[in-house]
Amino acid sequence: MKFARFSIGLEQYNGILTDGRLKVIEGNIFEDWKYTREEFPADEAQFLAPLEPNQIIGIGANYVSKLEELPTELPEIPVFFFKPTSSVIGPNEKIIIPEGIEQVKFESELAIVMGKEAKHVSEEDVFDYVFGYTVGNDVTAPQFFHKDGHWMVGKSFDTFTPLGPVIETDLDPFTVTVEAKLNGEQKQYSGTDLMIIPIRKMISYLSKVMTLKPGDVILSGSPIGAEFVGIGAVIECTIKEIGTLRNSFASVSVKA
Repeated sequence: MKFARFSIGLEQYNGILTDGRLKVIEGNIFEDWKYTREEFPADEAQFLAPLEPNQIIGIGANYVSKLEELPTELPEIPVFFFKPTSSVIGPNEKIIIPEGIEQVKFESELAIVMGKEAKHVSEEDVFDYVFGYTVGNDVTAPQFFHKDGHWMVGKSFDTFTPLGPVIETDLDPFTVTVEAKLNGEQKQYSGTDLMIIPIRKMISYLSKVMTLKPGDVILSGSPIGAEFVGIGAVIECTIKEIGTLRNSFASVSVKA
């Protein structure tokens, strides 16, 4: 099932995308929702970020280029970081390059959406707590990374976390491919089997550090191939079972 947030004119809705139409729903998508009688053609809607996250957690350097490069021993402490919810935008919104720099990096990712409160969850049980998956772009300005290795500022600018176009609840995360095309040219194309920290271990580990809650988004890492891009570039992040998240890059003088 594909959950979406979208606008028609000045009105915003939650809905289910089915056969090119958006069927409006009401209620809490994680607990109790129902269809209304309204529906719209999907091509008449402006898709928004498919949820307003509770919090956003990313993982760094989580892909290798080929299976033979996977480490035999995993890091004892994976590299996680937070991104602010104010950095979230939806499909077709502009990613704003901060003042003082000319380029930022795109990072296409599978984004995991939690659906239940999770604390001290075993690896075997993590998918009981996952609601679904969307496409994320962990936009990064490494020029703002601290010399001691802190990433927060370089990950946190407004517009630096595009999400969308929908949340797919019927997805096998182990069989999908994460792609990115820059101005139509393929730059990233990797299966999730190239993750260093697998999804089960990632979620289980985090649940033993913090209580994960419904609406938390976990960015599961970006494949090899991310590049610096400048004003006017168009990035398309795709997981075909979910859809394509398309955004363009603009200067700070242009409103998103």
